[in-house]
Amino acid sequence: MSAPASPLPEDWSARDLAELDRLLAAVPAPLESLDPSLLDGYLCGVLLQPHTVPEAMWLAHVIDTEGRPLPAGFALEPLRQQVRRRYAQLDAAIATRQWFDPWIFQDSEEVDDDDALALVLPWCAGFAMALDLFPTLMDEAEDEALEGLALIYRAFDPDDLEDADDLLAVIQEVGEPDSAEEAVEDLVTAVMLLADQTRPAVQPVRPAARPAVAPPAPARRAAAPAPVPRRPAPAAPAGRPGARPSSGGPARGPARGQGGAAPRAAGGGTGRSGGSGGSGGPRPAGPARKGGKAKP
Repeated sequence: MSAPASPLPEDWSARDLAELDRLLAAVPAPLESLDPSLLDGYLCGVLLQPHTVPEAMWLAHVIDTEGRPLPAGFALEPLRQQVRRRYAQLDAAIATRQWFDPWIFQDSEEVDDDDALALVLPWCAGFAMALDLFPTLMDEAEDEALEGLALIYRAFDPDDLEDADDLLAVIQEVGEPDSAEEAVEDLVTAVMLLADQTRPAVQPVRPAARPAVAPPAPARRAAAPAPVPRRPAPAAPAGRPGARPSSGGPARGPARGQGGAAPRAAGGGTGRSGGSGGSGGPRPAGPARKGGKAKP
């Protein structure tokens, strides 16, 4: 009989998320910090690497997408502690194959199911950014990893996935989610499928619970266009960080197939100029599932 799953670290309140958002936004220009949704996907991509990425390496790109150093005198410790807290929570969820709620934010009370992939695009872009910066997962991935990658990379326009025929074939097989709830759930499924390849458990499992979509988040700071995914793994691409912020608009990823710049690896805006104002803090889509073990 297996031992009961250990409880995950303390969950985040709306106030906690607002504080994290404030700390990220306080990073001074010209540095471009991640926003919470990008951060969440990015940390998952870091944690799924076959070998542990040193904190100094991954944290540098949370503070600035290009990894530029902070100016002298900036108080980093409060932000570092908040990011470490989410890192530890995700690490525990992945290690024990327990459900976690991806930080997905929405701009209205109801999400059109046709926009389900646009809703999760910023999270997916943060994930792709991590795989581009730390390519070991992609370089060592086997065919069994393609399903997990497909559930994430289907958020990008297929034309942006270069030299990824095998991945595109699997994306076509899995199809698009039927709802926003399914799109969010599939992010967790993808993480657990990939963890079975890079961080295998004694008895691999996959989550099955489907989260609900939360009420709309407050207005967010301006988002940047996202970098284009490029690297195949063996036939799967990863994204490229370093986009510049644009003016105006909520922090949402562009809709698939939308005109203009193609989605790039930081989907809902890789970076943002530090210190810009915003009202309130973000709220995630999906209720917390405390202590619930992922089901096969």
